[in-house]
Amino acid sequence: MSGGDTFSFDTSWGARYAPEGSRFRLWAPSAKSVELAVAEVDSTEPDHFQPLTKSDDGWWETVATSIGPGMSYGYRLDGETLVADPAARAQSGDVHWLSRLVDPRAHQWRTADWKGRPWHECVFYELHVGTFTEEGTFDAIIPKLDYLRDVGITAIELLPVAQFGGQRGWGYDGVLLYCPHQVYGGPEGLKRLVDAAHERGLMVFLDVVYNHFGPDGNYIPTYIPEFFHQEISTPWGAAIAYDEKPVRDFMIENALYWITEYRIDGLRLDAIDSIKDTTDTPLVKELAARVREVMSDRHVHITTEDDRNITWHIERGEDGSIPLVSGEWNDDFHHTAHVLATAEQESYYSDYTRETAAQMARSLATGFVFQGDMSKHRDREVGNPSAHLPPTAFVNFIQNHDQIGNRAFGDRLRSLSSARIYDCVQAILLLSPQIPLMFQGDEFGDCNSFCFFTDFDGELASAVSLGRRKEFRKFAAFEDEEAAEVFPDPNSERTFEISRIDWDLVTRPIQRRRLQVTTKLLKQRQDVLMPLLDGARGGCGKSLVDGLGFVVSWELQPGRVYHLFANLSDEAWTIPEALDTARLSGAEIVYANHKQSHEELSAGRVPAMTVVFALADGQLFGGVQ
Repeated sequence: MSGGDTFSFDTSWGARYAPEGSRFRLWAPSAKSVELAVAEVDSTEPDHFQPLTKSDDGWWETVATSIGPGMSYGYRLDGETLVADPAARAQSGDVHWLSRLVDPRAHQWRTADWKGRPWHECVFYELHVGTFTEEGTFDAIIPKLDYLRDVGITAIELLPVAQFGGQRGWGYDGVLLYCPHQVYGGPEGLKRLVDAAHERGLMVFLDVVYNHFGPDGNYIPTYIPEFFHQEISTPWGAAIAYDEKPVRDFMIENALYWITEYRIDGLRLDAIDSIKDTTDTPLVKELAARVREVMSDRHVHITTEDDRNITWHIERGEDGSIPLVSGEWNDDFHHTAHVLATAEQESYYSDYTRETAAQMARSLATGFVFQGDMSKHRDREVGNPSAHLPPTAFVNFIQNHDQIGNRAFGDRLRSLSSARIYDCVQAILLLSPQIPLMFQGDEFGDCNSFCFFTDFDGELASAVSLGRRKEFRKFAAFEDEEAAEVFPDPNSERTFEISRIDWDLVTRPIQRRRLQVTTKLLKQRQDVLMPLLDGARGGCGKSLVDGLGFVVSWELQPGRVYHLFANLSDEAWTIPEALDTARLSGAEIVYANHKQSHEELSAGRVPAMTVVFALADGQLFGGVQ
């Protein structure tokens, strides 16, 4: 990483610009010849070719003085196959054309002294660049940053932005993993967005995919077959060969590249359970350790998605430090909230029950619901014990891109539940000590669809559309055959358009009120809860459940106990006598969605559909667990 106010990162792969001559490097051990293809701006054919020299370990390299920033380049393999640079920083066109050479030091950072924010201050806002605004660009997000900051957001998390096939898509089909999508504004636009966010005290996280490449524009298997293990399959095809050092470096350096060259504050590693690593050291472990080693001068964070409920990667050091991953996306909490709010029990929701809030209370007090327990849906035991971890080791949410967009019609929780239960679960999300995440529009109760969409052609487009229809045939929504007639086609541009946020909704009274409530909740989180989370210890949560009523208490600081009282039923709830509610006589009521008094809580009563957070000295539980 450079000093001063410009930053760049030297990768093993790809182009490294220098005025005196740029270096180009490609690992292709099976290739008989590799040539650098160079083209002028807007040229439709390469103007000339320059041979690369091969080393014994399969690397091809050359230095070229004939190419400068803005010009197009790529590689010609064995005199025939013309491809983009797999580690391109920018593209001249789509994934099927040449790459664009850029000077990574050209951006003059206004926030070069930004040091980030500590992990316990994270309040995530997950957004999709293409649908967050009408323009669908990095630059178009910038005018919304003040709004997000004022709501109480501290970190925006971008769905994957690496170049993928077509103009529109979720981003999880990326094929050029170092290249910000040209349609969004390319590398220049992303740097402007990060700079503007940092000026406002906002962190920027990026979702990255290291378990597969997309199907459109991934030419790597045709000229680097060693990049994949054809004999090891994943849901997306052959597994990436992480036992090959150049392949492993490609991904680890990608993580470091985003964090250094773009000043990204953190990464979310997608579906790490689908990374088929055959080595003794899991990729995530080595990647996280490298990030911690390199980035010692500012706060940088890593989160993960993994349905195995494992804990080794989110363990804390003896001093409470984070040696590897900061937080795990906790699907268990989402599933309990969704089932309590909607009574749905199809597919993976069959592991969660409508009759009791015990699973939610367990998740809030100790992390996962499944901690070595039998999963009916998966027909096996799932998870590891997690009660020893601090609550900040988990990222909780009641919605995200997957849980909305992977529904047949992209419907949101607010349109599936009553306003009263939605109020309760949102308050629980935002004021519990786990790290909260909201999806775009959640702050004002957006009810519009967010659908799965792609931009594929021909047979691939047909296969994706057919696959989505087959995926949902087993769901109740498709028991009515007419429902299939209005199923949103992923490849239709209309499906993409209806997934955009309608910002005019924010001016309506109901949405304005929802936004007001969200802002109030996050203000209370900032003022009361965040200071308690700094250094919060593991094993601090206890819970007591009675039907749809429950209490969770966290001793976040010695002697300072944070309490949640939740009654998710339609009738008043009497708190069990096992709790010493008299201790609440001097408690500070942090939040209540209905007016509450100390006397009511001390008397052990919680009205229907009510959530109360209180801060007091001492435990209510005594010996009760």
